[in-house]
Amino acid sequence: MSDENLPAVKAEEEHSQVQVAEPIPDPGIEPHEYRITDIDPKAADRVERQVSAMFTLAGLLALGSCVAYFAIPRDSTLVFGPLSGNANNMVIGLCIGLALFLLGAGAIQWAKKLMVDEEISEDRHPAHSSPEQIADITDAFKQGVAESGFTRRKLIRRGLFTGLGLLGLPAIVLLRDLGPLPGRSLYNTIWAKGIRVVNDVTDRPIKPSDMIVGQLVNAAPANLAPLQEESPVEYQNAKAKSAVIVVRIKPSEIRTPPGRENWGVDGILCYSKICTHVGCPISLYEQTTHHVLCPCHQSTFDLADGAKVIFGPAARPLPQLPLAVDAEGYLVAQSGFTEPVGPSFFERG
Repeated sequence: MSDENLPAVKAEEEHSQVQVAEPIPDPGIEPHEYRITDIDPKAADRVERQVSAMFTLAGLLALGSCVAYFAIPRDSTLVFGPLSGNANNMVIGLCIGLALFLLGAGAIQWAKKLMVDEEISEDRHPAHSSPEQIADITDAFKQGVAESGFTRRKLIRRGLFTGLGLLGLPAIVLLRDLGPLPGRSLYNTIWAKGIRVVNDVTDRPIKPSDMIVGQLVNAAPANLAPLQEESPVEYQNAKAKSAVIVVRIKPSEIRTPPGRENWGVDGILCYSKICTHVGCPISLYEQTTHHVLCPCHQSTFDLADGAKVIFGPAARPLPQLPLAVDAEGYLVAQSGFTEPVGPSFFERG
C-alpha cells in the first residue's frame, strides 16, 4: 500500500471504532406541583377577589378618563420640573393606560393562580380534522371553559364584563375630538343681504366695471376677513363654505333658469366655488363654452345655464348667489344662498 493511501485508511479505522450513542429517552411529563390556590379554597377566593378588583378598577379608570375629558379644561397644563404637558391629554392617557394594564394583569393573575395548569402532551395529527376530532376539539373547548372557572366564578366574570364594557366608553367619548357635529351647518353661510363681494386675495370690493366678458374671479364675502382675528376656527369654517366664483358672460349667451331673472348684473353671475360632488374647490374655466371644471373628478358645470351639470359624478348644479349693486356701485348679495352649498347628501330632501 502506498504512503499516500495511509491517511484514508486510518480515518476509516477510527470511524469504525466510533460508537453511536442511543437516543435520549423521552423524560415524559414532570409530576404536577399543586399551587396554594389548588389546595386552599380561601387562597383561591382571595385571588378571585384580587382579579375581580383589577377588572373593576380598570372599568372605573376608563370611566374616569371620560370624566376627565369633560372636567379638565383643554388649556390646563401639568408641570413636572422641567417637563410640562396638557393636563387633559395626560390624565386621559394615564387613565386608559392603567385600565389596559389592570385588565392584562388581572387576566395573567387569573390564568396563573386559578385556571388549571396541568401539562398535557398530544401526538401530531394530520392537518385536516375528522368529524370525531372536531367533536373532541369542541369537548376540549368546553372542558377548558369549565376548568378556567369562568362559568362558576361569578365575581371574576362580573368584574371582567364591567372592565371591558366601560373600556369602550373612552373610545366613544374621544370621537368628539373629530369635531363638532355638522348639524345644519351646510345650510347656512355668512352671505347675507347687502354683503359686498370682494376679491379673495386682495379683499377689494368688486364693481361691474372691473370685470370684462370672459373673466372669472375667485371671491369671498366682505364680512369674512374680520373673523380671522376674532375667531380663527370660525374664520376657517366660514371661508370653506362661503367661497364663490364670479364670472362675466355676454347677456345674449345666458340661459336664465326660471325665477332667477334678476340674479345677475349685466351678465355677471356668482356661484358657489364648492363642487356638489365631494366638495373640491373649482375654478378651471373655459371662456368660449362657459364651462367650469372640478379638478378632482372632472364634474363639469355650464355657468351660462344655471351651472347645471353636463358631465361627471356631481348630482346637482352649483348653488347660485343672487347679485345686486349697492349705492356706491359695488357688487353685493341680494341674500344668502337659497340652497345648501357643498356636497350633496340624502338628508337634504
